[in-house]
Amino acid sequence: MEILQDASSWISEMAVLYGIKLISALITLVVGLWVIKILTNALSRLMDRKNVDLSLRGFLKSMTGIILKVLLIVSVIGMMGIQMTSFIAILGAAGLAVGMALSGTLQNFAGGVIILIIKPFKVGDYIEAQGYAGSVREIQIFNTILKTPDNVTIIIPNGGLSTGSVKNYSTEAQRRVDFVFGVAYGDDYDLAKATITKIIEADSRILKDPAPFIVLSELADSSVNITVRVWAQAADYWAIKFDLTELVYKEFPKAGLNIPFPQMDLHIQQQ
Repeated sequence: MEILQDASSWISEMAVLYGIKLISALITLVVGLWVIKILTNALSRLMDRKNVDLSLRGFLKSMTGIILKVLLIVSVIGMMGIQMTSFIAILGAAGLAVGMALSGTLQNFAGGVIILIIKPFKVGDYIEAQGYAGSVREIQIFNTILKTPDNVTIIIPNGGLSTGSVKNYSTEAQRRVDFVFGVAYGDDYDLAKATITKIIEADSRILKDPAPFIVLSELADSSVNITVRVWAQAADYWAIKFDLTELVYKEFPKAGLNIPFPQMDLHIQQQ
């Protein structure tokens, strides 16, 4: 009977002790989840005010919630008297191993966050990076997706994009269009310049300021080269590039100007 009484007394003490700890842990868990919800909502409102990218908003809110919940669960388990030292050590070792195995993925993840925050380019921009060029279709956490003019999809890891050089053709509203036109030696340069000027003045898409630039730039092997630089809206770049090239090809012969091409004279000597 005495053993049963001692056992019953010990069970009662343990029930009271762990019951209080369990109730305290449950209260902490409920209050903690409520506080985490408030904090994540406050973070979401802050990102809305700062106009943070939509892709980054959801990710940061989710990641913050997960980290806070993990810390809360660890705290609740500790309140119940469970030793967390060994568990934390194992968790840390596992995290280190996973981090080493996924070092490239983590680099791409960090690069994605940097791109979404700094915004060196945005969806719709035409960029050139890592040896590829195309329009940005989507900026993901790990990769950026480009679409080339011939409708090919290119997936570039964000790690290289965030640390390498990126050429963004869509940042500025205006772009300079460069040409090099060649005329034959002996042709009238002033006539060639006047013909080009006439073509430029007839195109309303070409800006007057900055003024068009036309100079004789090179005495090449087979031609006298004329460099032409005009400014236009970025959206008109390729149309002007193609249209002026075609017009010069058509108008030069009408003006009596010859467009040269490489030639080779071959002399045969008989013994």
